[in-house]
Amino acid sequence: MQIAQFLSPECTLSGVQGGSKKRLIETIANFVSSRYPSIDAESTYDCLLERERLGSTGLGHGVALPHCRINNCDQIIGLLLQLQDPIDFDAIDGEPVDLVFVLLVPQEAVDEHLKALQAIAERFQHQKFRDRLRQAESNEQLYQAAIADFNPD
Repeated sequence: MQIAQFLSPECTLSGVQGGSKKRLIETIANFVSSRYPSIDAESTYDCLLERERLGSTGLGHGVALPHCRINNCDQIIGLLLQLQDPIDFDAIDGEPVDLVFVLLVPQEAVDEHLKALQAIAERFQHQKFRDRLRQAESNEQLYQAAIADFNPD
C-alpha cells in the first residue's frame, strides 16, 4: 500500500503548532471535521484519545502515528503534520515528537487499517525518510517528500 493512496496535499501541513498531545489531538479532530463534515470532531477526538490510553502511538525517533477506526468514515484518511516545535507524546524512546502521521479508517476496514499502518511505519523506520520530511519548508514540499519514491539505501 502506498501513502499516496490515503494522503492528500490538503491534509499535509508543515509548521503546525502542537502545544501538548491533547491539544494536538483536538486540533487534528477539528481539522478532520472541517474537511470531512460527516466525521464528528468530538468523536474523532475521543477515539484518538482512547487509542492513546491503550498505549502511546509515539514510535520513537520523533514520530507519532495516532490512529483509530471511526464511524461515518467511508475512506482511509491520512494527515501528515510537521510540528513547529516538538511535543511530549509519551513515545517509547522518551523523545519528543515533531512528525505526526494520523490515520483514520472506516470502522469495518480492519485489514486496510493494518496494511496502511504497516506502510507508514515501514517508511518512518528510515532516518533518510524522516530527515526528508523535517527538511520540508512548505505543505507542498512535505507532501512531495512523503509520497516520493523512497530507497532507504
